[in-house]
Amino acid sequence: MIRKLKTGQYRLYSRKKNPKTGRRRNLGTFKSREAAKAHERAVQYFKRG
Repeated sequence: MIRKLKTGQYRLYSRKKNPKTGRRRNLGTFKSREAAKAHERAVQYFKRG
């Protein structure tokens, strides 16, 4: 899940909430939405590997 921050950057969050904290895990912050999408695809690829 990608959200835009107040700084203008984009942050990638995990799809599931962390049961311990009840919040989503931060998977990285990126300057552009395209960069965040590319990293999300890489994360999904390695999860299935």
